[in-house]
Amino acid sequence: MGLELETAQPESHGLSSGDVLRFLERIEELELQVNRLMLLQNGKVTARFNRQPYREEAPTLLFSLSKSFTSIAAGIARDEGYIRLTDPVVSYFPDKLAGNVPPYLSQMTIHHLLSMNTGHHDNIYGRVMESGPDWAQTFLSLAPEHPPGSHYVYNTHATYMVAAILERATGMSLVEYVKPRLFEPLGIDSVDWETCPMGVTAGGMGLSIPIDGVAKFGQMLLNEGGYGGRRIVSTEYIRLATAEQSDNRRNETRADFSEGYGYQFFRCRQGCYMGNGGFGQLCFVAPKHGIVIAASSGMSHMKKQLPQLLDLIYEHIVDRVDRSQQVSSEAYPLLLQRIARMQEDAEHRVPSASSAMPDDWAGQYRVQAPEPGGVAEITVCSLDERSELRIRYANGSRRELPFDLTKKVSTKDIFRKDLAMHRQEAVISARLTEDLQLELTVVYIETPYRVTLTLTFAEGQVELVEEVNVSFDKKTTRVTAVKQEQLKDILSN
Repeated sequence: MGLELETAQPESHGLSSGDVLRFLERIEELELQVNRLMLLQNGKVTARFNRQPYREEAPTLLFSLSKSFTSIAAGIARDEGYIRLTDPVVSYFPDKLAGNVPPYLSQMTIHHLLSMNTGHHDNIYGRVMESGPDWAQTFLSLAPEHPPGSHYVYNTHATYMVAAILERATGMSLVEYVKPRLFEPLGIDSVDWETCPMGVTAGGMGLSIPIDGVAKFGQMLLNEGGYGGRRIVSTEYIRLATAEQSDNRRNETRADFSEGYGYQFFRCRQGCYMGNGGFGQLCFVAPKHGIVIAASSGMSHMKKQLPQLLDLIYEHIVDRVDRSQQVSSEAYPLLLQRIARMQEDAEHRVPSASSAMPDDWAGQYRVQAPEPGGVAEITVCSLDERSELRIRYANGSRRELPFDLTKKVSTKDIFRKDLAMHRQEAVISARLTEDLQLELTVVYIETPYRVTLTLTFAEGQVELVEEVNVSFDKKTTRVTAVKQEQLKDILSN
């Protein structure tokens, strides 16, 4: 196998195009908001789509699917002798320990970090994030309530500690270490990984790579550690990582989340396993059937929708593979037609009611008492070839959003990824609604985020409503600003 993925018809690998077609139809019917997807059978791509404006070669943010990549990095470091799974965690951080080390903390090993079995009773994410910039020091200050290995609980900062250990053990950043050992052997050129405030790779989140990189990663897992004729990580480690290391059945009813947990992989039905991330990022591997599925989504209700997607994968893909029978390819042209329709614009936009804004909308609008970090000033202006919405915030940051009522505009904008605000690629579409509102839709193609900005103009004021399709916290903000001329009149009275 070369580094680039070859294509084939599903029928050549024991699966009917009709089954794949029904799989894609059900994704649409259930409105699962899958934006990019690749189906691999025995290393060949038998179906793929990327909704516009998402592109296959563009990076996609993996959120917690990043954890599976950190696991493989740990496996490579183990193979090379940098770490042992039995190493005590505290042995790598003598400079961050305060006073006597609690017994359960001293018993915690890299194995416990990887298996989400550190002994902490609850998810410690909030406590670490709210306690200052030194995540490792905060982690080590939170004494486990249970013996390590006796109490599974999902723990993103356990994965972060793996990344911190790898950086101390190798003397390199995690990206520097794994780039020639993992990413380059998989043919992944575009890699970005967010860091903590101290500059350590986040490990449990924040990795961005193209969707075909996720598919190649899954194929490497299916190959038990090899890809393109090269050994990336030992078969022994892959088997450890995908075997049950922790019992995750307590208080969990979802089928593919209660089959046991490995080293940053969820074990699933029928011997399958997966890594997944916020809003429906997925790398699914079915070893018995030679199947890998990589998906990037914008699921607004992931706890419900990801299990629905997994059910569809079993019903229409995994359970339908039959290599012993000749499969008809009559449905293949219909499958290609469905894929072509799915690759159309993800927004399904209503056309603009007009191709020009009213002249009196242009101007500068100010918020009289902006909230800390909130919108302070809104400017709408028409330039020679396009219009622009400018937003200034109370903390001094600014956004400039070019738009055109007749076509999409590609630009760069500052918006959140997983941990922090970043300048990133965005595609903006704009329209005037029938109610004469200005509506901008900003799609950040590296992330699931799609932001709708609706401006309502009336009597020298503008109301700006900003809505995000998916979010871990607040989804809608609303602010009213007064046009500068009217504001002067108000202040003079």
